[in-house]
Amino acid sequence: MSAGVEDVRASGTSEESTTPLRAVGRPEAVARRALGRTPRVGAAPSRATSTIVLVLAGVFFLVPIAAMVEFSLRQGRTGSYTLQHYAAVLDPAQEYAYDGLFQGTLNSLAICAITVLIVLLVLLPTMILVELRYPALRRALEFVCILPITIPTVVIGVGFLPVYSVIARLVGSDAWSLAFAIGIIVLPYAYRPIAVNLQGLDVAMLSEAARSLGAGWGTVMVRVLVPNLRRGILASCFITIAVVLGEFTIATFLSRTTFQTALVLIQHTDPYVAVIFALLALVFGFVLLLVIGRLGAVRRRA
Repeated sequence: MSAGVEDVRASGTSEESTTPLRAVGRPEAVARRALGRTPRVGAAPSRATSTIVLVLAGVFFLVPIAAMVEFSLRQGRTGSYTLQHYAAVLDPAQEYAYDGLFQGTLNSLAICAITVLIVLLVLLPTMILVELRYPALRRALEFVCILPITIPTVVIGVGFLPVYSVIARLVGSDAWSLAFAIGIIVLPYAYRPIAVNLQGLDVAMLSEAARSLGAGWGTVMVRVLVPNLRRGILASCFITIAVVLGEFTIATFLSRTTFQTALVLIQHTDPYVAVIFALLALVFGFVLLLVIGRLGAVRRRA
């Protein structure tokens, strides 16, 4: 009897030991597993494909920039190159000729600062409040923030005309007031990086933990939530600045002098200087991107 039981156990063990080998399938899968390699999951491109895409993207961006540099150094149609156009920008005697361009640049920088403050002081607290207290309104807030991207900028500019007639009577018609209109346009671009960062963060748990330790809501916001949302906030600020520096339609409709409108005006009289300032704007955006990326990588130390 015991021998029969042992035979049954032995047969069961042999069946169980052979079944996984049958389930494993092809010999290459067994060899791959023996070598500690697992099959790659997903549609990740190979190294050659990534290199080709990177080279094509670099050519796509660098060729226009190289053409702008070559044009800014060109001396008329003679085919020679000179730094005379760059010297003209720094020449004090030409300051009056480019006064509108310098003023438009300063106006755009002021609009950038005010628009970033709107994002940080209005949009960011609203998103955190909705995430903590009113999660049911998350979809409604997303719809409101994404809506401006679905409306043509020309339509928005025409709609702002009667609104800014009232704003001009209240606060004046200076260029900085354009930040209220551009603040609405940048909502879709500023909302998305912060929303992605919020989705990967348990805001409620962090807030409750900080509150249980005696922290006030101001401390929770400044010392707990904002450091964890640093990457999303920095990306949102960079995109906001890029959109403000590139905005032309709203400024044209509302008759405000900004960097883009002044650039278009100076292009009719001196296209070389217009290209030089466009290159400077690209360099400014590149440096700003590096600075923001560096700040996002730095971790707070005790």
